[in-house]
Amino acid sequence: MTEETTEDKKKAKNVKGFQPRAVTYSKRINEDFSEAVAGFYSSVWAEREGGLSKKNKHLLVFAIACSSQKTKSAVKILQRLKKYGATAQEVKDVMMIAAWTSGIQNFTNLSPKILEEMERLGFE
Repeated sequence: MTEETTEDKKKAKNVKGFQPRAVTYSKRINEDFSEAVAGFYSSVWAEREGGLSKKNKHLLVFAIACSSQKTKSAVKILQRLKKYGATAQEVKDVMMIAAWTSGIQNFTNLSPKILEEMERLGFE
């Protein structure tokens, strides 16, 4: 394993706070594949000049999780949003956009858990 790929695996771990399962599983299949998966994570989540910040990327994936009824994922993403300084209003705006794109029933189904987690995390 090269130093560069080791760095990609560290970066991938830093994105989620733990090594992504895809990296762990891919390593069991093939080391080169694992390095490629870790590199993919690093590339997607890298901050580039003129690009999206990690906070904005997490807001986007939060919107997608909410729109897709992935409540557990949305709750986990809230923890990352808190770490990256997202405000309660930004999170609420994203929830409203998700309701707009996926329907009010989806919003009704997932909002109790998300609002509970927001309160637990201290979003104000």
